[in-house]
Amino acid sequence: MNKLHVKTGDTVIVISGDDKGKTGKVLEVSPKEGKVIVEGVNIVKKHVKPRPPQESGGIIEAPAAMYASKVQLYCKKCGATRPAAKIENGKKTRVCTKCGAEL
Repeated sequence: MNKLHVKTGDTVIVISGDDKGKTGKVLEVSPKEGKVIVEGVNIVKKHVKPRPPQESGGIIEAPAAMYASKVQLYCKKCGATRPAAKIENGKKTRVCTKCGAEL
């Protein structure tokens, strides 16, 4: 199993591609494929058929998966950063390497 540098709920910034510079929250992580789904980034149009007769179909916009290597953790103070591990009272937390703020 592959391990990724981001988790569900992390705030990330896109570092390459059409959406470069956009930030968003990680909605879903797929370690097997090495992909993540980020809120408000990589939006695609999807044709949806009405499954139950009451539900309406049409074209909807939804975030698509992107490779995890295209995103980096985002610190509110510094911007894009790499995480560092800090062990305090036997508990491991991820902190910003630049300013030391908890991610």
